[in-house]
Amino acid sequence: MIGVFDSGVGGLTVVKEIYKAYPNCKIVYFGDTARLPYGTKGASFVKRYSKKIVKWLISHGADSIIIACNTSSAWAADSLRQEFKDIPILEMIGPAIEQACLYTKNKRIGIIGTPGTIRSGVYEKRLAKKGCRVFAKACPLFVPMVEEGLVSGNIVEEVAKRYLAPLKAKGIDVLILACTHYPLLKSTIQKIIGKEVRIVNPAEAVVKGIGFYKKGKSSFYFSDQPYNLQKISKLCFERKIKPIVNDPFNS
Repeated sequence: MIGVFDSGVGGLTVVKEIYKAYPNCKIVYFGDTARLPYGTKGASFVKRYSKKIVKWLISHGADSIIIACNTSSAWAADSLRQEFKDIPILEMIGPAIEQACLYTKNKRIGIIGTPGTIRSGVYEKRLAKKGCRVFAKACPLFVPMVEEGLVSGNIVEEVAKRYLAPLKAKGIDVLILACTHYPLLKSTIQKIIGKEVRIVNPAEAVVKGIGFYKKGKSSFYFSDQPYNLQKISKLCFERKIKPIVNDPFNS
């Protein structure tokens, strides 16, 4: 069974891609809505709670883990792999980088994500080793817009223009969506950044790393009542999901 975790509901876009590839896949999902957003938290906080969540997912039957959260992928993936050596742990960054390097022709790659992901500098470091120039931009307003169901229209486009203009001016030919919420804005982002720029959704790339899975009914856990869950789940799956609200770390 695949365990998927995120700081909130954004990781459902990763579940969406898993279902597209493996429609009957059994997933246990945990969204840490009691402590979101991770994108503005420090590295020690993200590492601590990522470890707690992986332990919890394993106790609920997960035998492989996908870190859907880009911030957790940036700050905690290495330490989690050292801690849980007997379980496959997939993160969002490595597969996205490989995909971006396949797409780019001019080696100029843009990254948009939460402040925490951008602050980590992990994309810049890894892509620099591959001879790429990286232009990163934090886009904090994208997450609350998605959670309000605002994924298109004038307001979204104006915000996107402000965020993406500096990257467009740099002549990037690939843009990595380094936050699980951002794929729901993909159409608007593509419209603003230009059709000549290839967009990388890390969720699509990471799903290719799933080697095995179990069929069955999935479960969706959240540490606090998730805001606008049904609106987000409908955007992802065209159906509602039943949340199980429980904070196992509230002690």
